[in-house]
Amino acid sequence: MKKIIFIMVLLVAISACKENKKDQHLTPVEADGGIGDGATSLSDSFAQRLEESHNKDAYTSKKAISYDLLLNFNGKQRLDVKVTMLTNSSKLRMDFKDGSSIIYDGNEVYLTPTNTENPSARFDIFTWTYFTAMPFKLTDSGTQWNGFEEKTINSKAFARAKLSFKNDVGDTADDWYMTYADTDTNLLSYAAYIVTYGKTLEKAEAAPHAIVYTNYKVLDGVAIADSWEFYNWSEEKELYGDSIGDASLTNFMFMDEADFKVPSDSKKVEAPKQN
Repeated sequence: MKKIIFIMVLLVAISACKENKKDQHLTPVEADGGIGDGATSLSDSFAQRLEESHNKDAYTSKKAISYDLLLNFNGKQRLDVKVTMLTNSSKLRMDFKDGSSIIYDGNEVYLTPTNTENPSARFDIFTWTYFTAMPFKLTDSGTQWNGFEEKTINSKAFARAKLSFKNDVGDTADDWYMTYADTDTNLLSYAAYIVTYGKTLEKAEAAPHAIVYTNYKVLDGVAIADSWEFYNWSEEKELYGDSIGDASLTNFMFMDEADFKVPSDSKKVEAPKQN
């Protein structure tokens, strides 16, 4: 049984991005001075500072990134895929070991080949890739921030603010994230969230979860967590209970080119209706 451990990890002083294509391995993150006086007076500056600590400029200077994702949820293997995505998240793909793929070409989501059955395809292609890219998308167009505060949890200091979205953003504009930064490192420590995909806001808010980012490393100057843990969350209890899921991310690589072409043997995946 896994008990909650705030693995609010180690540490960051992220150097400027170096164009060294040979250095495609992850290295441990080093310590930093933290958020600093005056930098967290507004929710917007909280988001900007998080992006700076993760080195968004270095991340978005790259064309694409790929990695292997092994995800377990509620005691079962949920995904074992290779993920490829443009660093601005405008195109995405997941390649499964059985030869099937989910592709978002910037306009629509497709499953290939056409005989593939994957009812969670649209949810998967957007949700898990968002969790990977989240530290670099906090000030994207359509994001809204409010409620900045500092909070001590189990004797550990965090800064937090709530991220929501404008009505025309994505499949699930009603989703929100309560994001927490470690005040020692100013890295994204964890984010509570709701999933409104295919359900009402009321149902989603009845069961919030949280993703905890652990084991931060540096890839070409960019801070990326290569392990995730999932927990139940509430405003009163914060993270509580045993872990309900985990993920490992391996074989990270930045790329100059990536293929998001939709094969002829593909079918479109429509957006869900609210239940």
